[in-house]
Amino acid sequence: MAEIVLGIYTAHGPQLNTTPDEWELRLPADRKRRHWFKGKQYDFDELIELRRDENLGAESAIEAMQVRYDACQEAVGSLAETWREVSPDVCVIFGNDQRECFHEDITPMFTVFGGETLDHGPLNEEQEQRLPPGILQSEWAYRPHDTVTYPGLPELAKRVMEEGHRSRFDLSWSLHWPHNPDAWHHGTPHSFTWIFRRVMENKVVPTLPLICNTFFPPNQPTATRCYEFGQMVARAIADWDSDLRVAVCGSGGMSHFVINTEIDQLFFKAIAERDPEPLCALPQDLLMDGTSELRNWISAAGCLFGTELSGDALTYQPCYRSEAGTGTAQGMIAWT
Repeated sequence: MAEIVLGIYTAHGPQLNTTPDEWELRLPADRKRRHWFKGKQYDFDELIELRRDENLGAESAIEAMQVRYDACQEAVGSLAETWREVSPDVCVIFGNDQRECFHEDITPMFTVFGGETLDHGPLNEEQEQRLPPGILQSEWAYRPHDTVTYPGLPELAKRVMEEGHRSRFDLSWSLHWPHNPDAWHHGTPHSFTWIFRRVMENKVVPTLPLICNTFFPPNQPTATRCYEFGQMVARAIADWDSDLRVAVCGSGGMSHFVINTEIDQLFFKAIAERDPEPLCALPQDLLMDGTSELRNWISAAGCLFGTELSGDALTYQPCYRSEAGTGTAQGMIAWT
């Protein structure tokens, strides 16, 4: 039978792939938008006042940013080294779509990608021009210079669909990535390709992408449903008549676009203790904006908590870029 031999929980955001001076390119966007923080929305100036006592000016100084950046790069290197040492045969990734494939015409809650291959390639010049500052600079970590074809995992995808039916999940099914010529993106969503390029180091094994709508109300799954989704996938893997060694990844998070160390530490503690209750108890309004991607960690937990794998956190770095607390918290855990 198939065996899960590696579990990964990891952030994948642009600040992992850009230098501290490039982090600051995101500040104009931070100042313009309203942000979710601890269940409420605030503008930039309101966040500065709310968090005045947290000394975030010092935390977002260039020297502090550099320390965080260096620690993140070391942890990414450790994650890639662990991947090489374990050398899984195939991979299952719980990830999300950020209007890369699905748009306002249809946004499925959970989608199973069952294609034989996953296509990916560079953006054209017009698409690059649509990317905001600080995002374009990070594209090297998500996209190859030339069009490539990655191997899918259709056999396991079908088993997940079958187990989903038995478990009363209504899942969407896709055999190729939707292509919208007017979109800012094409190909494989970045939550998956970051794993391909920075963890697998472009030596991509057959992969099953499982897409969750983490970002966009009103059909974001609850935390409990995400955990149940992961449990269902674990059953499909366990019933797979194969001798393949499987890696399972939860790709996304941690708290952003405003950093909330409380929710991040809740995740580390719950995962270390294999305790689903605090994860499943998280309300929808705490899993908003980029923090919503932690739903992928919850699904990975549902898939991995029943294994005998274990391991410690590789890093936790709250990468602040402003005195308002904007930025992305970077966290990584590897279970072997």
